[in-house]
Amino acid sequence: MEGGIFTGMGNGTQVDGKVLQTFQKSFVQVQDILDQNRVLINEINLNHESKIPDNLSRNVGLIRELNNNIRRVVDLYADLSTSFTKSVEASSEGESAGILRSDGKTSQKRIRSG
Repeated sequence: MEGGIFTGMGNGTQVDGKVLQTFQKSFVQVQDILDQNRVLINEINLNHESKIPDNLSRNVGLIRELNNNIRRVVDLYADLSTSFTKSVEASSEGESAGILRSDGKTSQKRIRSG
């Protein structure tokens, strides 16, 4: 689907396949970070339950890593939100052509339904 046109926004709006690939990539990154957070939280809980001083000290670094990961997820979602908003706005502006490219510009090509 690379570079192709997708008509899946429910209102007939056509979106460049590269835009969808960007969304997909971001969602995969978010899921990877969330999976990593699950592992970190489990390790933090085990260390806490053990009450071993070295394990409790290790939790400081693990919690920092968890907080950084959460910031990364928030940033990724903020970027996704901005990208989606720009895509929708560009799509609305270019509704006569109905085509949104990944660079945020509209194309004047018309796609014939067959």
